[in-house]
Amino acid sequence: MPIHQPTQRSATAPGEPLAVKQAEAALVEHYPRLVRLAYVVLPPSLGRHRRVLAAHGAVQRALPVTRTAPARMAQVPAQSRRSPEAGQAEAPANAPYASMRLRVLRTALAYERRPRWWPGRLPAPAALRPALPVVWGLRLFPRAGGVDELALDRALSEVPGAVRAAFALQLLDGLPETAVRGLLAEAGVEDPAGAVRRAARLGRPDPGAAQVLLRSGEFDPCTVQTRPSDLLRRRHRVRAAALAAALCVVAGTLAVAAEKEVRDEAPGAGVTVPALDPAALLRTAAEQWADTSRIDFTAWPVRGDRRGDGELLGRALRAWSEPSGNVQVSTTPGTVGVPPAQPPRLLFAGEVDGAAVVLFHDGGVRVVRYAEPLAGGGGAALDFARTDDADVTTGAAVVVSRTGEKARFLLAPWISETSTRDLLAPDTPGRPLEVGPDGITAPVERPAAGGGCDAWPVLQLRSSERIVENHAFLVTDLGDLAPAHLTYTPKPGRGAPARQPREATGPEALLAWARTACSLRALSGSGVRAVNNWAFAEQRLPEGGASAEWLCTRADTWRGPGRVLVQFLQPAASPTAPAAVVADRNDTALCSRFGQHILAGTHWKADSGRWYVLAAGSRAVNRIEATGQVRGTAGGPTLAVRAPRDASVELTARLREGGTLAAVR
Repeated sequence: MPIHQPTQRSATAPGEPLAVKQAEAALVEHYPRLVRLAYVVLPPSLGRHRRVLAAHGAVQRALPVTRTAPARMAQVPAQSRRSPEAGQAEAPANAPYASMRLRVLRTALAYERRPRWWPGRLPAPAALRPALPVVWGLRLFPRAGGVDELALDRALSEVPGAVRAAFALQLLDGLPETAVRGLLAEAGVEDPAGAVRRAARLGRPDPGAAQVLLRSGEFDPCTVQTRPSDLLRRRHRVRAAALAAALCVVAGTLAVAAEKEVRDEAPGAGVTVPALDPAALLRTAAEQWADTSRIDFTAWPVRGDRRGDGELLGRALRAWSEPSGNVQVSTTPGTVGVPPAQPPRLLFAGEVDGAAVVLFHDGGVRVVRYAEPLAGGGGAALDFARTDDADVTTGAAVVVSRTGEKARFLLAPWISETSTRDLLAPDTPGRPLEVGPDGITAPVERPAAGGGCDAWPVLQLRSSERIVENHAFLVTDLGDLAPAHLTYTPKPGRGAPARQPREATGPEALLAWARTACSLRALSGSGVRAVNNWAFAEQRLPEGGASAEWLCTRADTWRGPGRVLVQFLQPAASPTAPAAVVADRNDTALCSRFGQHILAGTHWKADSGRWYVLAAGSRAVNRIEATGQVRGTAGGPTLAVRAPRDASVELTARLREGGTLAAVR
C-alpha cells in the first residue's frame, strides 16, 4: 500500500495570519539565502554595488510593516525532497520562509517592471527608489570568481528577471518545475512556464555544476569586499556643494551650474581610486603558471623592464579611465572600452620598438594594450580585445608591437619552443624564432592585408611538459591583440565515430591549410578566437575519377558568433592553388559541435567542357536531391548531375537518423 509522508507544518496553519515574530524569525534564520536569491534576480545593469544594497534592502523590506495588520501567509509549494547527491540544495519547507521568499521575489522582479506609460529609456520605478541600507564612502563587491562564474553571470544578464528567478529557485531552493511555475505566477510573472523553460536551458549541460557556481562567492552579497569610492571626486563634490550653497545666497542663478557640476560627478561616473592606483595592480608570481589548473592570462607573470615604473603605469591607467584626444582607441568587435571596476592584472611594462608598452588583463574578460612613443611627441594608443575563456592555445601570445609588415609577440610562460612557418609552403619545416628573456619574440612577418597572397606566416608554438600539455599548435595574426588558433578536423572514416578538431601541424592539415590560408584575409580584425578546417566530405568527380575535397572553414569569435566558409578543393597542379569558396554564412552554428550537419553545392566544369552540379554532405547525409531547372537524386553523401552553367538548382538532403537539410549558401 502507498506510504503517505506527513506534511511539515509550521505553528501557524496556511491561510492564517502570519505573525510578525514568525516572519522575523524566518528572515533572520534564512537571511543569507534570501539575499542571495534577491541578488541573482535583480538586474545586473544596476552594477554590483547597487545590486548588493538592493538585495539586502529587498529582504529587509519583506518584513511585515505593522503588528496590527499582519500579512497573509503564502501557501508553501510542494517540493521534491532531492538529496544533496542529486545536486540540489533543499530549501526550508516552512510557511514563514515561503512568505518571505515570495515578498523578496516580488520586490526584486519589480526592478525590471515598467508601467506602460513609463518612458522606455528610464529604469523601472523600483530601480530609482533609494536602497536601504545606505553606504557612504565605500563600494561593495562580492568576491570575484573565475571564468565559469563570469560566464554564468553574463548569461544571466542576457535573460529577464523571471528567468533568473526560475533558475535560482530550482538550483538554490531545490524547487521542482511545478512549484516554480506556481511561485512565479503568484509573484506576478506573466509567462511562468516560459521562464522555467528558458531557465532549464541556462543550466545545461550540467545543472550540478551550475548550482555550484550559483552558490559560489561571485553570487554571495553577504560576503563582500570593500573599496573606497573615488576620494578625489567625492572631495570635489563636497566642495562644489559648499560653493553652490554660498553662491545661492549671492546669486541663485549660479546654483544651476553648480548643480550640473555635482550631477556630472555623481557616484559611478568615474573609476574608483584603487583601479587607478599603480600600487594596487595585481601581479602574478613568476612560477605560478606551473602550479595552477587555470592556464590562461591570470597565470601570466608580470614582465618587462619598466614594470616598476609607477609614472608610466599611472599614465596608462588614466588613459584607460579617461582617454584624451591624443589617445587613439581601438576595440575588437564585442569588446567594451569602459574603465576597470577593480584593479586589473599587470602583464607587461617595457620598451618595444621605440614605444613604452603596457599590457593589462582585466577581470578575465579583456586584454588592454597601452603604447606611447619614447620620442617624437606623437599620441598614445589604447587597444582593447576580448580574451574570456582563454586556454593553453588561445592565451599563448599577445601582440606587443606592430611596425610596418612585422609584429612582435609576448608569449605565455608555458611556451617552451617557438618557430615560424609559411602555410603556403606546407613541405617546408618551421624556422626557429628567437625569444628574449622577457618572452618577447623577434619580429615576425605579418600576413598580407590585401593584394596578393604569396605567403601566410604563422607561429608554431609548443607548450611545456610541466603542465602536461606538451604539444605543438599554430596561431596566426589576424589583426587583433590575441592571435587566432588554427586547427583541422580530418575526413570522416568509414564506420568510425565523428572526429574532433586537432592541431593543424600534421601533413594532411598543412596541405588543407595551404589551399585555404588566403581566405583568412576575410576574417581580419573581426575578433576571431580560433579557425578550424573541417574536411567534411570527399567526392569522386565525373569524367575521370579524380577526387575533390569539401572543407568547412569555421571562425569562432571571442564574443560567440561564428562565420563559416564552405570551400571546394578540386584537383590542382599546385599544392597551394586557392580553393573555391562556394558558401559564406555569418552568425551560424554550422560546422561546430552545435551544428554537425552540412550540405553544400557548386557548379563545376569538367575537362571536356561539360558543366555539372556537384553537392556533398557530412557523414550523416544518406540521400541528396536536386530540384529546379535540374533534377537528380543520389543515395549517399555526394551527388553529381549534368546541368547548364547557370542552372538554378535547389539542393536538399535527408539525414540517416531522420530529418532534412537544406544546402548552405
